[in-house]
Amino acid sequence: MLEELYAGSVADAARRAESISVSQVERAALAAKPALNALAFLAPADHMKVLAEVKRASPSKGEMAEIADPAALATTYATNGASAISVLTEERRFKGSLEDLVAVRAAVDVPLLRKDFIANEYQILEARAAGADIVLLIVAGLAQKDIVRLKDFAGQLGMTAFIETHSADEVSRALDLGVSLLGVNARDLSTFETDRNLFAKLSPMIPDGIIKVAESAVRTVEDVINYRQGGADVVLVGEALVTNDAATLLQAFTNVR
Repeated sequence: MLEELYAGSVADAARRAESISVSQVERAALAAKPALNALAFLAPADHMKVLAEVKRASPSKGEMAEIADPAALATTYATNGASAISVLTEERRFKGSLEDLVAVRAAVDVPLLRKDFIANEYQILEARAAGADIVLLIVAGLAQKDIVRLKDFAGQLGMTAFIETHSADEVSRALDLGVSLLGVNARDLSTFETDRNLFAKLSPMIPDGIIKVAESAVRTVEDVINYRQGGADVVLVGEALVTNDAATLLQAFTNVR
């Protein structure tokens, strides 16, 4: 599944590159307003911070929400306590788009994560041109040398690399990179099975000074409390917010101490 997702995203980027050249997207990226300091927005606090996701669908759950107006949803997120917003731009299985990212950027002033299967510099340039401040790099999907290269490239554009892991070995690989923003995804992207206890198992490996993000399996306040007790600074939440009253849920999640 993960290989399929990467192949699809890379193919879609190559298709876009046929009409918007590397030099064109690079000019747009360099002309964009400077990236926000995502680490400052997501820094540990006396309460849980939320990275709220604009998410229409997923391979495991199928269609979740229509989200005809992603900018309106993002505004709801930002005004109800989200410290940053993740925008799914993968087209095939998650039903997102770069247009969603552009629309959200125009509506909110918090950092934006381009959530996609990033494997090359063109995709990072696209993200910056569309207004993203954070780019996702998944350890399970990339060779270590490629993560190093892409992380450095994002840094040259002023962006923050969000490194996602799912095992002790992947956390070790992430730490070798000198990562500042590290996620542990409870969902295995190869099988889409979920281990709700994974974050608590891996969190002790992550030194102080690194922002720890718990991803997936967040449905209730109790889930957020469990992640907080396990050492999470931030929770990434998508499905629960797009299928419920996002404002009420966000306020409850950010009240967790």
